[in-house]
Amino acid sequence: MADNQSANIQALLSALNVFTRAPDKTSLENANSWLQDFQHSPEAWSTCNVLLLSPDAPPAAKLFAAQTFRSKVTYDLHQVDPSNLLPLRDTLVTALERYQSGPKTIITQLCLALSGLALQLPAWDNALQSIVETFGANPVTVPVLLQFLTILPEEVSGNTRIPVTDDEYRERSTKLLSDNSEQVLELLSMYLQATGRSIYLIAKRHWLQNSAGVTHVVQSQIFDCLRSWLVAGEIDMPAFGKSPLLAFAFEALASEELFDSAVDVVCEMIHETQEIDDNMPVIELIVPRVIALKSQLEDKKDDPEKIRGYAKIFAEAGETYRLLILQHTDTFYPIVEAIGQCSAYPDLDIVPITFPFWMRLAQTIGKKTTISPLFGEAYKALMQVVIRHLHFPPDLASITGQEADNFRSFRHVMGDTLKDCCLVLGADACLLSAYGLITTALSRSPQSISWQEIEAPLFAMRSMGAEVDVMDETAVPKIMDLIPSLPIHPRVRYAALLIISRYTEWINRHPDYIAYQLQYISAGFEDPDSEVSAAAGQALKYLCQDCKQHLIEFLPTLHTFLTTTGAKLAQDDRRQVYEAIAYVISAMSMEKAAESLRTFSLDILSQIHAISSKTTAVTKQELKEVGYGLENLEVMLHVVGPFGDQLPAACQNSCQEAWSIFDTFISKFAFDYDTSERVTRVLRHGITLFGESALLVASSVLSRMVTSFEATGFSSFLWISGKFVGRFGHESDPVLRNAFQNIYERATNKVVSLLQSKDPRDIPDVLEDYVQLLLQLIRMAPDVFFQSSAFPLAFRATMAALTLIHSDLVFASLDLFRDILTHESLTPSSSPPPKFPIYSSAIKAVMEKEGFEFVGYMLSGLVGDFPEDSTAIVVTIFRAVALLWSTQLVAWLPPILQQLPPSSAPNQVKRQFLLDVTNSLNTAQYDKVKYSILALHRASRKARDRRRVTPLNQV
Repeated sequence: MADNQSANIQALLSALNVFTRAPDKTSLENANSWLQDFQHSPEAWSTCNVLLLSPDAPPAAKLFAAQTFRSKVTYDLHQVDPSNLLPLRDTLVTALERYQSGPKTIITQLCLALSGLALQLPAWDNALQSIVETFGANPVTVPVLLQFLTILPEEVSGNTRIPVTDDEYRERSTKLLSDNSEQVLELLSMYLQATGRSIYLIAKRHWLQNSAGVTHVVQSQIFDCLRSWLVAGEIDMPAFGKSPLLAFAFEALASEELFDSAVDVVCEMIHETQEIDDNMPVIELIVPRVIALKSQLEDKKDDPEKIRGYAKIFAEAGETYRLLILQHTDTFYPIVEAIGQCSAYPDLDIVPITFPFWMRLAQTIGKKTTISPLFGEAYKALMQVVIRHLHFPPDLASITGQEADNFRSFRHVMGDTLKDCCLVLGADACLLSAYGLITTALSRSPQSISWQEIEAPLFAMRSMGAEVDVMDETAVPKIMDLIPSLPIHPRVRYAALLIISRYTEWINRHPDYIAYQLQYISAGFEDPDSEVSAAAGQALKYLCQDCKQHLIEFLPTLHTFLTTTGAKLAQDDRRQVYEAIAYVISAMSMEKAAESLRTFSLDILSQIHAISSKTTAVTKQELKEVGYGLENLEVMLHVVGPFGDQLPAACQNSCQEAWSIFDTFISKFAFDYDTSERVTRVLRHGITLFGESALLVASSVLSRMVTSFEATGFSSFLWISGKFVGRFGHESDPVLRNAFQNIYERATNKVVSLLQSKDPRDIPDVLEDYVQLLLQLIRMAPDVFFQSSAFPLAFRATMAALTLIHSDLVFASLDLFRDILTHESLTPSSSPPPKFPIYSSAIKAVMEKEGFEFVGYMLSGLVGDFPEDSTAIVVTIFRAVALLWSTQLVAWLPPILQQLPPSSAPNQVKRQFLLDVTNSLNTAQYDKVKYSILALHRASRKARDRRRVTPLNQV
């Protein structure tokens, strides 16, 4: 036994030693895996006990031993004989005494282990009191006691991995926490009251002397402990109000060393008084002390960290007591003023601390019929403050790119606070206020105006636009009239264009402004700043989307704009123009819409035809431009959508004409990946647009797609083929059925060929689109799917997809196997449809050959990397296998389970699973297979979670 333990220790030390070097990745992973497996073993208890108490053990080994005790108390307490549980407690307490002077990491791990043990060990009746007696009687061990008292409520309340029932948890948490909260309050109070040479401790009536006094370190620990119990909700607030802890927490804010800890405690004590009626006596003690802190905002204005702490306190008080603020404004309004001062602070990392208060107060005010005018003044001041914060720095070169990005993101957060101002003050008043800032600035000489003065109120107007009434006749007309007279500056024009985007619903109700806005947008496209041009595209898109009925008359102008200026635009902007035009087309009558769509589409199709007909070499740029055209056509078709079952006259022959152009184009440029992606997306929208008319070209399309896939291996050709099968799979036309079979067999052969030369991980897109094609075939054309010689190959190719960590692909593959193994043809029937016996025979033949490997993939994925939500599908599949192949399944399972790694499926769990499934099959209780699968999955997830949380790399 001793030799075995010595060997374990040496092996463990060797594994830990790997982390002290700079090892290769394989050595690191092997060492980590060995240590994790060791932690799971029963031998780890005794080995780690020896290491922990050995004075000669390396520090890393001692820490690992302490971590292991914590881990095993959480997961493996069942390995300990019940008679040895109390001795285990004594072992941990002894170790904690040994490490009373540190290191803190080991103390923390041992306290976590003792806390977890206390929750699971009812026989340890007086857990907290016994720890107080052991460590509270000696001032040297006071920090250890405080660490345990801090960790206990956190571990009991937060460690959901500890295996106790709800009833056991309620009983033990009450015994450990609720029943001891008063004693903890008394204990912490006595520590904090100790001064000078005397520390008076209540710990079994021991009176102690400590010449060192109470250090700031211990006081900080006391606050951390108090906060832990407050967060756990275990402190009785009326009792807390009578203790000296409340006053001392506020007094400690004057201490540099205790400030952060005191802030946390004050915030938590305020939060715990949120049940206003039950806690008024305590609130009456807290609020005057909070208000008294207001003067510190001026005194400490040059110390951002202090202001941050005070902002947290004021914001917490404001949120918690907002009803009292409204009911007793004279008393509580100083809190609002203090929060307003924090909001105005120049450090933008501190300002957002106050935003939740303003939001919740505004929501509460919105429910009131009358409020004090003071709140209106507060929100007016807040709006001015936020707009001031919105100003970009005078010199943009003074900030880094990341800082600029962060500031832009934060502006949108501030924009939400402006909406809160609208809720209190009204959108009109807020807009007019921002409008006034701009007009005041414009009244000065142009040389004295900075662009920031104009841009910030414009941004504010944009943010508040969501609150504007589309029938507004007061503020918005002034803003719309102002836009054309704004200074010509890229940032100003950008902001103004985005205002147009925001107010397009209002413009729809006031169409007289459309012509002016179109002029301003057109000028934006000519701006050399790419962001301005992009904003112009966005403005045009939303204007056309919301005002499409009014813009029909402008469509020829937009077409001219595209043919003249469109080529100069960046592609992103050009695409937005096409999208905008599509919205206008969608508002036209069907015949006119078809004619307009044809006009704009022919511009693009002629470009495609031209490059396909070119006899000389095509440049990359030419192909790129055609790709842009395909993107533009795609977005137009997406917006316009289908015309219905009866195509307008302008579209009667368009399908065949368009396909003849695309067919030639694909035959020539299929090898360009981007082009294949774009052209197949256009074809997808073509199916939607032409509907049944696309049936005329479906066989030709499928033929071209499978030829292209064979040549290139690009998944997009499979993807679009699946869409055609899904749309026309119900058709009985023999030519089309042959086309389905042709693509099924040729695509399967190509996929099999790819899998022979490539790892499945290298072609996830191909596998996903292939499986989606198979799903369409089995659902729409089962006669093709099951009767083809490709079926066994398709089954095997889909199994390869189960090995990938790719949620969409795994779900699609599982759906396919479920459809196969639960197909109606497998259900006994006295008069089955004529082809069902053929289908059934094909399925059974495949399972006889592939069943063993298939079940292996299923179970490996279940305990491995299958998505969490896939378990229900696995259960359905496994039940079908158990029902139809029960004899084979009993023979398959032992070797399959043997192959599953113990790290994700512990041996005991596998043995239980095999026993449960075998019993279910032998007794023909196939529904019970479900519970076996679910139990295996739960146990596997627990094992994997444990390996993820084990902090070995910290050693």
